[in-house]
Amino acid sequence: MLGTVRGNRRLCMAHYESGFDTSFVDHNPDGSSEYGIFQLNSAWWCDNGVTPTQNLCHMECRDLLNPHILDDILCARCGLDPGDSWIRHCSGHDLSEWLKGCNMHAKPDAKKINNS
Repeated sequence: MLGTVRGNRRLCMAHYESGFDTSFVDHNPDGSSEYGIFQLNSAWWCDNGVTPTQNLCHMECRDLLNPHILDDILCARCGLDPGDSWIRHCSGHDLSEWLKGCNMHAKPDAKKINNS
């Protein structure tokens, strides 16, 4: 699901954004809040019923606070801004350690296989 390169990036971000806490909520000075393992902002990605939002992921923010992270991953794929944690801790670093020992293999792209 996470792939290899993207999985490394998302795991690194999740570690520094939320400490892998799917129920973590952080409140910002502008009145918006950030939700879940990827700290998706209520002004852009989800609707918390309080903050004016673009709701680009078409979901309620509370849905990002449970241990089922498939919807979080799908939302993060919409163009999540990596933010300060990514810049300080992940960008430009060797991220291969994040998946070391996981025995994960990227699935082949069926379109590329069928078009070969």
